[in-house]
Amino acid sequence: MNEQHHKDPLHGVTLEQLLVRLVEHYGWEGLGQRVAIRCFTHEPSIKSSLKFLRKTPWARAKVESLYIELVSPWGR
Repeated sequence: MNEQHHKDPLHGVTLEQLLVRLVEHYGWEGLGQRVAIRCFTHEPSIKSSLKFLRKTPWARAKVESLYIELVSPWGR
């Protein structure tokens, strides 16, 4: 079971850490181009984005997928 946790790129990563990493890599504009949601394109902030992503499962899934693509060696 421990082996499964190590294979899961989301294991131990908070939504905030994930979002900060994506913003550092793509910037708000790049993130908004990849995941077209208003909280990334109009006056973006970590706080407002976290609030939206926690309430919106489809958007969170897209952001998590983008993060997995970024950190996985086979994702890009």
